[in-house]
Amino acid sequence: MKPEFIKMALILGLLSCVGPFAIDMYLPAMPAMAEGFGVPVAASQLTLMSFFIAFGVCQLFYGPASDMFGRKPPLYFGLALFGITSVACAFAPSIEWLIALRFVQGVGAASVMSIPRAIIRDRYTGTEATRLMTTVMLVISISPMLAPLVGSALMAPFGWPAVFIAVAVAIAVSLVLTVTLLPETLKPADRVPFQFGAMMRAFATLFRDPGYMGLTLIGGMGMASFFAFLATASFLYTGHYGLTPTQFSLAFALNALGFFTSSQFAANLGERFGSVAVVKWAVGGFATGASLLCALFAAGFDSFPLLVGMLLVTNSFLGLVIPTSMVLSLDDHGPIAGTAAALGGTLQMVLGALAIAIVSRVFDGSPLPLLATIATCALIALALSVLTLRGAVRAAAQA
Repeated sequence: MKPEFIKMALILGLLSCVGPFAIDMYLPAMPAMAEGFGVPVAASQLTLMSFFIAFGVCQLFYGPASDMFGRKPPLYFGLALFGITSVACAFAPSIEWLIALRFVQGVGAASVMSIPRAIIRDRYTGTEATRLMTTVMLVISISPMLAPLVGSALMAPFGWPAVFIAVAVAIAVSLVLTVTLLPETLKPADRVPFQFGAMMRAFATLFRDPGYMGLTLIGGMGMASFFAFLATASFLYTGHYGLTPTQFSLAFALNALGFFTSSQFAANLGERFGSVAVVKWAVGGFATGASLLCALFAAGFDSFPLLVGMLLVTNSFLGLVIPTSMVLSLDDHGPIAGTAAALGGTLQMVLGALAIAIVSRVFDGSPLPLLATIATCALIALALSVLTLRGAVRAAAQA
């Protein structure tokens, strides 16, 4: 790989890592936080859902803003807001304040979700873009593998507020890297002046594109299944299976390992078989694995090794689906890449928040509600792939 390619992958990976870092490091602290505030599990899960809602919806503003002002100024604003509210979260006096602050925190965090995707599209398309996206995901893999362990280590001596201070430090490092090392990839001549009508027409163009919408929703259902897991994993692993916070962190890292390992093969498989074929077959594997896991637990096979092992396999298929579908969805929308990335991110985050809301209402401490939610997301993704990945969409994606 060229040095410039590696530099971009590291910087964009670290930027993209900050949002998940604020989620993954927080997961081991959720049971202790609920106990500390004297609130039920569902109330603590609202702090996660409020973050996801803002994280998703506000990408609609960052995307067009990055098309108008360049990629870096909106990143500066978002990272600054993200860092300030992270510190404020550490001193939240009640669960209500924490829910509200997590929402504002998500407003800032939304900048690091959509803008790095647009930066990738500014520089690369096709399999090169997929390769950069998967390299970025390799850097992001640090978060689910290490963040829960760091959160557990900080929580033991300092309590759950220390998690938010650590997030603020990570954001400060990201802001310094953005200012000093990240180039501006959108030239002034290519920027789009703000016109509300033009922005609405761009959104309308995207909504009318069946390929873009289908690919976005396929990736969105995969992400929704993972968000459902995020919302319940700490309670399931520590409550139902009796794991300590540190043991939960290790099990969570193992579940994430399959996703990020398989994502590194997405570009090579796309070059050999075609990106659309990779998405179709990977979605089929995701749906098969998730449905089988749900059926086994519904039949009474409640086993922690079985759960972790099958989730590892299922997430491995997701590691092929999500980066490839992201790149394919942007390929035909270079002039409005920021807006397309923002709308895609918003739709996917809203689906994630909806999955959290559903699984929070039905979660009873056992694995089955979570597994049923994951299987449902997988089967919807399979139906979407059958409906959209054919004909003109296949030809355009493989051109």
